[in-house]
Amino acid sequence: MVRTPRLSPEALRLYLVTDRALAHGRDLEALVAQAVEGGVSCVQLREKAINTRDFLALATALQARLGPLGIPLFINDRVDIALACGAPGVHLGQSDLPVADARRLLGPEALIGWSVETPEDVARAQTLDVDYLGVSPVFATPTKTDTLPPWGLEGLASVRRQTRLPLVAIGGVNLGNAAEVLQAGADGLAVVSAICSAPEPRAAAQALRQCIDIHTRPKALNP
Repeated sequence: MVRTPRLSPEALRLYLVTDRALAHGRDLEALVAQAVEGGVSCVQLREKAINTRDFLALATALQARLGPLGIPLFINDRVDIALACGAPGVHLGQSDLPVADARRLLGPEALIGWSVETPEDVARAQTLDVDYLGVSPVFATPTKTDTLPPWGLEGLASVRRQTRLPLVAIGGVNLGNAAEVLQAGADGLAVVSAICSAPEPRAAAQALRQCIDIHTRPKALNP
C-alpha cells in the first residue's frame, strides 16, 4: 500500500501517554502542559476508567491547548471522542476498533497509530492505512499487563527491518534505556510513568528530549 505521509517522524520523537493514576492526584492538563514545555512532541490521552462526558471534556481541553502548538493529540481507542473534540488522530490496539472502520469514520486526513505485538501484526500492518506503529511492549512494564511477551531490543530491530512506517517504542522505556531503543530502530519513544510519575514532569521531559535529540541528530557529511 502506497501512502501519502500525514505525519513526520519528528512529531513522534517524545510521545507522552497519559495515566491519571500515575500522576498521583496532580491535574492532568497541567502535567501535560509542563511535559510539552519540556519537549514532548505528541500526546496520547488514554482513559480506561472515566465516563464519556468527563473523557470528552478532558480531550476537548487538551486539544484546545495542544492544537495551537502543533502538538498532535491522539485519543486512545475512542474514535467518537476524537471526532467530538476535533483531535487529529487515534491510537488503536489489537482489541480496539478495526483500522479500516476507524479510517472510514475519521476520513483520509486523520492520523491513526496501531499497536503491534507480534511479527504477524507487523506483516498485517503493511496492508493497513496507518501512520505509525506502536511496538508494544519493548520491555516488561507494570503500566500495561495485558500484553504478549516483550519484544526486546532485538525484536524492535526486527520490526525496523520489516517496515518503513515510523515506529514508536512503548513499554518500560525510560531515560536509562532510551539510547538503546533509538539505536535499535525506534523513531520515537512513548513513555508513561517516566513523565507522569516524575516529581518534575518538565525536567523529566527535557532529559528525555535531550537524549532523543542527541541520538537522532543527522550525521554530518564527510568533507
